[in-house]
Amino acid sequence: MTSVHEAAPAPGRESAPRPPQGPPQGPPDRSLSWAMLSRALAVPLVLGLVCFLPALVAAQPGTGVRDTAYWLQLVLTCYAGTRLATMILSTRRRLLQGVFWMFVYIAMGVAPFAQMVIGQTPTPVVGPRSDLATAVSMVLMGCAAFDLGALLASRRPPRRGPARPGHGPATAHRVRLRLLVVLAFAASGYYVLKVGGPAVFFTSRQEISATVAESGVASPESNVGSAFLKGFGTVPALLALLFHTRRLATSRRARRTPSTVLVWAALAILNVIVNNPVANARYWFLTVLVSLLFTAFPSSAAVYRSVLALGVVGALVLFPYADRFRYDDEGHRPVRSASVFEPLATKDYDQTVMFANTISWVDTRGHTYGRQLAGSALFFVPRAVWSGKPEDTGVRVGQWMGMSMTNLSAPLWTELWVDFGAAGVVGGLALTGYAAARTDRRYALAVTRAGPGPRGVLAVAVPLIAGYTFILLRGPLLQAAGKPAVAALCLALVISFRDGARRGSR
Repeated sequence: MTSVHEAAPAPGRESAPRPPQGPPQGPPDRSLSWAMLSRALAVPLVLGLVCFLPALVAAQPGTGVRDTAYWLQLVLTCYAGTRLATMILSTRRRLLQGVFWMFVYIAMGVAPFAQMVIGQTPTPVVGPRSDLATAVSMVLMGCAAFDLGALLASRRPPRRGPARPGHGPATAHRVRLRLLVVLAFAASGYYVLKVGGPAVFFTSRQEISATVAESGVASPESNVGSAFLKGFGTVPALLALLFHTRRLATSRRARRTPSTVLVWAALAILNVIVNNPVANARYWFLTVLVSLLFTAFPSSAAVYRSVLALGVVGALVLFPYADRFRYDDEGHRPVRSASVFEPLATKDYDQTVMFANTISWVDTRGHTYGRQLAGSALFFVPRAVWSGKPEDTGVRVGQWMGMSMTNLSAPLWTELWVDFGAAGVVGGLALTGYAAARTDRRYALAVTRAGPGPRGVLAVAVPLIAGYTFILLRGPLLQAAGKPAVAALCLALVISFRDGARRGSR
């Protein structure tokens, strides 16, 4: 007789053997082990980012005034620290959102908080103190809008397509990738010849800029020629290396193919020449490093969390000293400080201060209602054709301030404020948060559903965007627009729109 809890087997069929009772066999669940580890790390990480580091900065000696701007800056620092800790401890890899909060915590949180405590700023504040309080409050509102946009994106489920394309699209993708490799060697070779040979790339950025100016590529009225020369000389080489790195990381067959390994090695040598930290700005080398790490380890949660956690330490401790090769030996001035926080108050991190100066500048002349953003979008138009083309926002504000050195930052909040005021900051950051969250979710599918076509390209493009986010957020946008445009052209060469449309129609 069969009990009420056990069904009798159907006539003519044998009952399936039951699995043995007892503890489950096999390897432990990695997600479960990481969840337990996350709970163990959550308390010290949150306390470190939200409580310990801000308290350590607040305890530094200085002449800062504890007014409204001070307390708003403390709230912003703690808020950004909380969100960064959430990104690090999350079970999902959110590249764009994680890099956004790392930048905000460092450049808009800890660094300006140290400046307020010590009483020094990299760039003078020319307007009233109330403009600085307005700038901090707008940064805080923009961060809340970014979170709101990301929350709205999470309510919309991502589209899911077939896991892998067929053999035909894969063959076409390899052909396009070979074209990208040819373009990388040709463009970088031309760049090396124009600069004067590989040896120049190991001198200083000042020497390279002088050589480019003497080559006649850049005119005194416009930097478009120089931007395209440097863009095509560096970006295709990096993208080709990223695509081959992904092939080696995800394909055992590629790792066993000598031709693929040799091409990767040649591209690595090419990038050592044109994308090394001596010849390039620190932010661009940071883009190269972050994009390579995220591409080489596409599914590694440890690498993702290490980049975010160690990035904070590197930015606060090492980054102010990393411009050793910006000038030659005569122009270099070493940083001397008695405190690790003093360099944060004297160089590099001028984003909040420049936002306050921009508010003062806009108060004297009014908003531009899209003109500055249009100039950034149409960066490739020479000034000989567009006589009224806007200059970099940081340059214009620096000239208004009477600064002799106008290579100043203009963070995304500033660009939006110049054109559209508070509504532009809130709306623009909300759209940025929505786009970042949607892209992160599609990237999560791309790394698990590898293949040529749009998804395969997205698995390489998102790490590159994540690294370049530091430059886009720092600004000015006009100065930062050249390399993304070159990257878009290179990605258009590799991507198969026909294959993507065919998969979408199924």
